[in-house]
Amino acid sequence: MSKYSRRVSRMLAMVAIGAVALTGCANAEGDSQDDSSGATTTAYGILGDQGDGGTPVSGGTLSFASYAPVTSLDPTVTQPAGATGGTEMAAVYDVLMRYDTGSRTFEPQLAKSFEESPDFLTWTLKLRDGVTFSDGSPLDANAVVASINRYNQRRGANSQVYTQMVKSTEARDASTVVFTLNQPWRTFPAMLAYGHGMIVAPSSQQGDKFTPIGAGPYTVVNLQPQQELQLKARPDYWGGAPNLEGLKFVAIAGEQPKIDALKTNGIDAIYLRNAETVNAAKAEFPGYIETTSMSMVGQLNGAPGRPAADPRVRQAIAFAVDPEVLNQRVRAGEGMPGSDMFQPWSEWFGGTEGISPDAAKAKELLDQAKADGYNGKLTYVGVNDPDAQQLALAVQAQLNSIGFDVSLETTSSITDMVKRLYIDRNYDMSYGAYSIADVAPEIRLFSSLSSTSTNNILGYKSPEMDALLAKVLSAPDETAKRDAIVEIQKLVNNDQPFLSWGAGVNYIAWSDKVYRANPTVDGIILFDKAFKKN
Repeated sequence: MSKYSRRVSRMLAMVAIGAVALTGCANAEGDSQDDSSGATTTAYGILGDQGDGGTPVSGGTLSFASYAPVTSLDPTVTQPAGATGGTEMAAVYDVLMRYDTGSRTFEPQLAKSFEESPDFLTWTLKLRDGVTFSDGSPLDANAVVASINRYNQRRGANSQVYTQMVKSTEARDASTVVFTLNQPWRTFPAMLAYGHGMIVAPSSQQGDKFTPIGAGPYTVVNLQPQQELQLKARPDYWGGAPNLEGLKFVAIAGEQPKIDALKTNGIDAIYLRNAETVNAAKAEFPGYIETTSMSMVGQLNGAPGRPAADPRVRQAIAFAVDPEVLNQRVRAGEGMPGSDMFQPWSEWFGGTEGISPDAAKAKELLDQAKADGYNGKLTYVGVNDPDAQQLALAVQAQLNSIGFDVSLETTSSITDMVKRLYIDRNYDMSYGAYSIADVAPEIRLFSSLSSTSTNNILGYKSPEMDALLAKVLSAPDETAKRDAIVEIQKLVNNDQPFLSWGAGVNYIAWSDKVYRANPTVDGIILFDKAFKKN
């Protein structure tokens, strides 16, 4: 596969993650916060009092209707997140570290231990004895280093924050990997719960051909891209043979059909992002909920020569577009609208809010830009999808009402939109999502806003933002991290490099006959201990 093709595939996965998902309040075993109204919003956790199911039952295949069916199981090509293939790849490769939602800590999974130095500059990873890839080769320190190097060289997701923060990755002996950092990072283990922790066997890459060979609990039987993935259990898995005989990931178009299939036992688990269907599923099925910040954002191209290169134009757009109007028009009022990067329910809300809509101020700023020669024209790029079109019309109406002249352009598919935004950078304004979970928010913040990140499509290069991102990454405690995020919110309020329009909720629902599905970061579910009862 060519470098260009790999990049297009990776960006397609990123935009799939950015599909808008809104709404949801519920009690859960996990992390909950009170918002300003006194209501409780669950940041993440298991819903339902299902229990652990008692003695595990062996046998059966668990079927899962995922959000964005995979086209590749190469972690450098497919975004390693729950919505876009992370669960599928974790089943094949496992992960070095996992996030425990109960203890709110990162715990070893494929790794045996992961210890930090007192200054958080050196991290020592110990591997379990006797672990092998499915081809029989050993998963040793050299294999881990080779896989991580491959991931960074091919620019897998979050590779740029890794290469900025990590000075060296060294195999100290056969079972020890030492990571030396450029600056302290208390939550560095999070990186090994994502793509960097999905270790591919040395034999996986043969020339241009990639074969998914990992040390996870399942191996690949068949992959029909974007349609179906069949996996079978590994009897020699390091953690013991899985209870399930296999996993089957299938494509079901539309979220209501997914719920219908779960109701009729035609499917065992489903991934939901739509506000209405999330609420319906929460009321009926156990599952895992994850609330994310900035799940609905306006993208502004601030590159030289574009309208949004003028900060007054960016500010005018920000003051003109009311997130609540978008919520009513696009999400039937069921979303979580707001201009806060992190809303009051989030652990990272520090009391500083986003800007409030102000049409008069928006018009004043636009008039200033026009007085200096700006013609008011703006092109909004969307995709040919009913919800996306409603969003585009709502944005257009609000901007035109204060003096902009917005034209709408529609791409025929998400693939075309990916190329236009992430490859060609040919747009003035568009939409997307950063979908930042409360767990290790610095990773996606860096990816979206750092001057050095290729995922930053805003044309926004700010030394002040880069310095604040470094503060978030190296914060000595949660208070310092929150304080640095508050400073980022203040800078965003001033610069408006993008527009925060609302938070959202993802829900992975499963049948009440499914037990011990184990969530980790970003909606990724581990099925090594899962089982089904009849």
